[in-house]
Amino acid sequence: MHELTLAEAIVDLVREQAHKDAFSRVHRVRLAIGALSHVDPSALEFGFEVVSRGTLAAGARLEIERPPGTGYCNECEEEIAVTAVGEPCPSCGGYTWTVVAGDGMRVVDLEVE
Repeated sequence: MHELTLAEAIVDLVREQAHKDAFSRVHRVRLAIGALSHVDPSALEFGFEVVSRGTLAAGARLEIERPPGTGYCNECEEEIAVTAVGEPCPSCGGYTWTVVAGDGMRVVDLEVE
C-alpha cells in the first residue's frame, strides 16, 4: 500500500513546515490528489491517521480535493477530460492519449496554531 508511504511523507512535510514556520499543532491538511494519480483517498486517510499519531498532526482533519484528469489525444489532436488511465478518448474512442494533468498530489494548505 503506497498510501502509507505517502501519508508518512505528508507528516514529514508538516514537521518540516512546523520547524520552518514555528507552529505547534496542525488541525487540517488540505490535499489536491488528481483523479489519475492512482491514490486511494480512503486508504490515504487511514494511513495518515495511523502515522500522525504522536505527532503535531495527530487528530488533524485530512481534506482531499480531486481535480479531474486531462489528457491529450494523439488521434483527434484534442485536449480531453478523462477519469481513469486506460479509458478511451471520449471524442474519437482512441487509446493513444497522454496525461496532461490530474496525476499529481500536493499539499494545498495547512490549518495550524
